[in-house]
Amino acid sequence: MDNRFTDIIQLIKQSRANAIRAVNAELINLYWNIGEHVSIKLEKSEWGDSVVTELAKHIQQNEPDIKGFSDKNIWRMKQFYETYKDFPKLSPLVRELSWTHNMLIFSRCKTFDEREFYLKLVKQENYSKRELDRQISASLFERTMIGNTKLSPVLREFNRDLTNNFRDSYVFEFLSLTEPHSENELQSGLVRQMKNFILELGKDFLFIGQEYKLQVTAIFLLTFFFIIVDYNVWLF
Repeated sequence: MDNRFTDIIQLIKQSRANAIRAVNAELINLYWNIGEHVSIKLEKSEWGDSVVTELAKHIQQNEPDIKGFSDKNIWRMKQFYETYKDFPKLSPLVRELSWTHNMLIFSRCKTFDEREFYLKLVKQENYSKRELDRQISASLFERTMIGNTKLSPVLREFNRDLTNNFRDSYVFEFLSLTEPHSENELQSGLVRQMKNFILELGKDFLFIGQEYKLQVTAIFLLTFFFIIVDYNVWLF
């Protein structure tokens, strides 16, 4: 690639990303406003529940080019608005996430703190829908809060962000282990998953065995050590 044009390519990519964010924010604003309108109409008894179905049919019949406004989705917009209307602190956050991410969070999280936790987490870690769903199912919020309580109140007050860097719990639900399980069962489960992963990579990769002795040089060991150290630093 010609390095002379790197800056221009970067400007194009940045502008494209900014445009996508702007479109997403406008879409979330639209869903918020629709949810607010429907909520107020129902609260004042100006509309009955059946009117939402009539609205969805009206859009489908008279505006066929407008997609995504079924009665089910309109009810979700109402739920979205009612979930956050009393929490202006979260309003800027929801506009930075996609509608899919927002639906997962407001429909599955029960408290303000939990919703705020996942909103910030998705923004920081750029989670996909699948990863967000997995983290919620694995009770990441609850486990993080439990881990934070093990620190002294003085330390938690000293740096609130510091508490989330100390975690001593891990989720291995993908191993399908029974509870409780032994260390050997955990090891076997991890090795089994690694084996399946390596074999799925194709014929260019080989799984020799669970415990196989290798004769390596000191240079290899030193390099491997630095890789592990760097990986651990990245984890924290």
